[in-house]
This record gives sequence, structure tokens and C-alpha cells, in this order.
Amino acid sequence: MKTILETLKEEGCFKTLLSTLTQANLLTKLECPGPFTLFAPNDKAFERVNLEEITKEKDNLSAVLKYHLLTGKTMASDIDQTERLYTECGKSLTVHLEEGKSVIDNGNLVKTDVECSNGVIHVVDNVFLPQFSGWYCGCC
Repeated sequence: MKTILETLKEEGCFKTLLSTLTQANLLTKLECPGPFTLFAPNDKAFERVNLEEITKEKDNLSAVLKYHLLTGKTMASDIDQTERLYTECGKSLTVHLEEGKSVIDNGNLVKTDVECSNGVIHVVDNVFLPQFSGWYCGCC
């Protein structure tokens, strides 16, 4: 079984994610034993955000990318059972149901439970931005 990093490279639809992980020096983290859960924005997801703004400052880029990463292996069935997912950047992703499907922050799950030797990948259709964490849940 491949690592999260090997799987991302093999899939071919994560070029922007891999590029930003390289810029933020986070590639080696995804080769570690883990386990981790990665909400991986595909290349189309990155088209929805101002990539230049996100990548302008390395600390900001690192925070954005760590906002997609959880310690531990969280399967899709586990996501459906929770309201918050605690990320490596110290903020939590908010989970809510829309039309019977889990929506995480501002993203939909495109593909779930891609198992890897050091965790699991869930492909999402949007880039999660930690500065907007919880903005739509009416609790802030």
C-alpha cells in the first residue's frame, strides 16, 4: 500500500496541492508513519481561490495546508458522526449535513476513504481557509 504522498503523486489531479506542499516544506510529513487524515483539494478546487494570495506568505500557506490535515485516521463514516474535526493547524473544521451529505467547512466530499499505508485521503472540491473557520455555523 502506498503512502499519502505517493498516492497524491500517482493520482495526477493534485499537482497544485503537491506544489503548495513543496513550498510549505510539508511533503515529508505525508511520508511519516502517521496515521493521518488528509482532506485533499483537487486541482479544480484550487481554481476557486486566489492561489497567489495563499502562497504569498509561507506561514499562511503552511496554516492553510495544515487546516486540511488531521492526526489519526478518520473514515467517512466517522465524519458523519461528528460536528468538528480538529486539524494540525489548531483550528477545527465544521461538519454539517446538506441534503443528507456531510459538508466540511466550505467543501463537499468528492471521493472518500482512499486508504494509504499512513492514513486516509478524502478528496474535496474546495480549499479550506482557516481564517473563515466556523464563519457560517452561527456560533461565532
